[in-house]
Amino acid sequence: MTLALSFRQSEILAIARSEGRVVVEGLAERFGVTLQTIRRDLTELAEAGHLDRVHGGAVIRTGVSNIGYEERRSLHDAAKAAIGRACAQALPDNCSMILNLGTTTEAVARELLNHRQITVVTNNMNVANILVANPSCEIMVAGGALRRSDGGLVGDLTSEFMAQFKVDYGVIGISAIDPDGDLLDYDLAEVRVSRAIIRQSRKVYLVADASKLARSAPVRLASLSEVDAIFTDRPLPEALLARCAEWGTAVHVAEG
Repeated sequence: MTLALSFRQSEILAIARSEGRVVVEGLAERFGVTLQTIRRDLTELAEAGHLDRVHGGAVIRTGVSNIGYEERRSLHDAAKAAIGRACAQALPDNCSMILNLGTTTEAVARELLNHRQITVVTNNMNVANILVANPSCEIMVAGGALRRSDGGLVGDLTSEFMAQFKVDYGVIGISAIDPDGDLLDYDLAEVRVSRAIIRQSRKVYLVADASKLARSAPVRLASLSEVDAIFTDRPLPEALLARCAEWGTAVHVAEG
């Protein structure tokens, strides 16, 4: 079904993509319309494939495909910038690192422009293009199949390339975090590369804004127990925070 979105429906969809979930009562109050009007909007958005209806509201439809790259790049800009700064501050001069795919790892790259004597290995063409502006950064770009949608390089050749390195830090992004701490993504080829990055890094840093806690994806990459630290923009749920403490996974909440 193709739906020509009204202004209100477009706004509802934007809120759902930003927050992960919308509630009927809150939307009715926000837009000054009846609960019945909002329910009708949500039903139409669900029938068009944009949302999944849940009790009392709706959630962004996930589990099949990721949000488009251009749309992801514009989402949660302030949070990603803060996370990028916090993570970059934990990466010293004179070190080696791998940065994988994702708009948040690109935010980390932007904060590395003044770092000295660093080596960055990446399968993210956008990261490489950002770091060209740092003359003190040696850039190693992986081979592999180019994913035109986001400038990512994936596939067996990319995984084999990553296996040639042993770096000080691996900085990875993710599409979703399950309540039990599992890290989830959509593309199995991308996940294989990220697993290789984890294996080849002495320390692993996860960069993920809080919206990832409200999403789901079908492919398991790893567990938070396998990373040394997570950099995010909001406190983790108490149960997950307690698990991170048990695992020895440091949690850094970036200030915007």
